Amino acid sequence: MEKLSPAQIESRSMELIRQELAQMGIVLPPETEAVTLRVLHTTADFEYTKTLVFEGDPVARAREALPGGVLLTDTRMALAGISRIGLQKLDAKALCLIGEKEVEERARSTGGTRSEAAVELAASRYPRGIYVVGNAPTALLSLCTQMEQGLRPSLVIAVPVGFVHVVEAKEQILQVCRKFGIPIICARGRKGGSNVAAGICNALLYDAAGLLEPGTRM
Repeated sequence: MEKLSPAQIESRSMELIRQELAQMGIVLPPETEAVTLRVLHTTADFEYTKTLVFEGDPVARAREALPGGVLLTDTRMALAGISRIGLQKLDAKALCLIGEKEVEERARSTGGTRSEAAVELAASRYPRGIYVVGNAPTALLSLCTQMEQGLRPSLVIAVPVGFVHVVEAKEQILQVCRKFGIPIICARGRKGGSNVAAGICNALLYDAAGLLEPGTRM
């Protein structure tokens, strides 16, 4: 078996993905291709070509918002998967507030989840952040509430995975983002996850930083 570098493996994987897409007769829109390819590379699940929704020109918005901006994730797992090279190149930050003492206290006092409380805290600190949800539908519902109360994120990435309230939460966040003209990337249906959330973030970071080719990330 030929020994390949990580960059070579990624390049070959993308070639194979493109070949399979061509065999299926699927042509990805150029403006969202990098994000969809990254999700396919992360999951090996071609159903995402049907369920990923892009509204409000989110890739262009990410190019504007990421330099010096903040990505706010709902889980440490998603946070761990975000490219440090991409963040450094753009002088951006990625944060997860779920473990902060204030979040724990707020959740205890309200009887809600820490994911909900983390969104509330993030809204007060980073009103123009990019909100990234890959696990907790309650975070999406909290985000809807905050937007109804005036929060205007630069971008929402809504890709939680699961069975309870997941589909409904995604449809609600889509409606709220449409209402207020907030760009969104959403994976409709049950599928998603922290890995998908991180993959989307990385595609946006690489696009904004000019690092889409694996060999440029040395």
